[in-house]
Amino acid sequence: MSAIVIRNATVIDATGADPQLGSTIVVGADGAITAVGPDASVEIPQGVEVVDGTGKYVIPGLMDANVHLVAARTPDTLLDFEENYHELAIEAAELTLKYGTTTVFDTWGPAAPLVQARDAINAGTAKGSRIYCAGNIIGLGGPLSSDFLAPGVFLERDRVARINEIWERGTGPELSTFTAEQVGERIDQYIEETGVDFIKWAITDHNSAPGDFYLFLDRANRAIVDSARKAGLTVQAHTSTVESLRTEVELGADVLQHGDITMGQAIPEYLIDEIVERGQATAALVLSEARLHWTQTAAVSAGVMREGYYWGDVNQRAMIAKGARLMLTTDGFAYGPRIWNHPGFRAGTLSPDTPDISVQLGFGHFNWIKGAFEKGMQPMEVLRSATSHIADAYQVSHLVGTLEVGKQGDMLVLDADPLSGHEAYREIRHVIKGGEIVDRDGLAQNMQVGADWVKEFGFTAS
Repeated sequence: MSAIVIRNATVIDATGADPQLGSTIVVGADGAITAVGPDASVEIPQGVEVVDGTGKYVIPGLMDANVHLVAARTPDTLLDFEENYHELAIEAAELTLKYGTTTVFDTWGPAAPLVQARDAINAGTAKGSRIYCAGNIIGLGGPLSSDFLAPGVFLERDRVARINEIWERGTGPELSTFTAEQVGERIDQYIEETGVDFIKWAITDHNSAPGDFYLFLDRANRAIVDSARKAGLTVQAHTSTVESLRTEVELGADVLQHGDITMGQAIPEYLIDEIVERGQATAALVLSEARLHWTQTAAVSAGVMREGYYWGDVNQRAMIAKGARLMLTTDGFAYGPRIWNHPGFRAGTLSPDTPDISVQLGFGHFNWIKGAFEKGMQPMEVLRSATSHIADAYQVSHLVGTLEVGKQGDMLVLDADPLSGHEAYREIRHVIKGGEIVDRDGLAQNMQVGADWVKEFGFTAS
């Protein structure tokens, strides 16, 4: 890898500092930033690739605090790709990188294939966003369980159990019957065997209405957190009610994953104040106004989905007003026609006819940014919600998240000012990861399950 220099651009480093006009960034051959400053004061190494940044804006590579890279969410795809889930993960990581998301955090998926994809990308044998992964949501079943898409009597039981175990790895629903000590021992084993980057567990279940069945009580919840801390990993929980969120906050979770969704009522003011005081960041499912209206009016979005997004909007606005840290979160997959046409998978919610789809990797993050602007989040805070806040919460800010000396050279070169409005984030001139300009046209060309909707359907962010 050769060094690269971006000269005479407006640099917005996502630390909260004002934009730096006429600045130059130098990235060394190891992919790390070696200099950032006024063009006249930065020494340009000999023999480096130089990008003219005149009239351009440079920001850190974007991040997504909650993705699911393995898009095999229906029985047919789970069966077809049983031996090749890592390929689907790499395809999805190509798609996220293509549209400016240089780092993703996979919060539910099959640990071994995700680690395989992560390691291939880190080694340079595959292209894609940087991956950090948790594997299974501790306490929940695999994709063919009642927590997600149970196939009923149509698939042979041993096959169903085998596929679910690729996700569960001994951390499925049976843990709710264990003692706290046994839960801790199982999590220790899971961390050692899988090599995951962080832990996510379920305080409440995933599929009941309104989703308020508690899987673990206090001592077991604490045992999971303690196991993660002992291994030096960050921790987060799946919650769906005010009380489950309160439990997660008091346990000191690093990330409040979809903590904005509290079924049945808004987050009390005192709890938002505590979240702000603790500095905990919420991975929030922010929707644009058009998408939110659709969730509240379309017949296909009835029930839990409708209620969850309603309370999410109420909570997000209250949290923004209080200065709570939100993080860009799509909860996205690399969906393709064989999934969004599937009659068993929320038929209609992924149709190209619906507005501002939030869960499609490739452009869902643009719609999150649009929604954040619409809800009154300050432009600099929008940028930090998509970069440095996520890096801080996941404790990788020593590597990524801001444009500072020593950090990885993950950057977007934009043709428009991202502080001017959400549309600017789509005006990508270059995606740079680790100091290397990404060949965007070469990514996500032959996807087996997902689709590059921006290319195939002409989608934009608005």
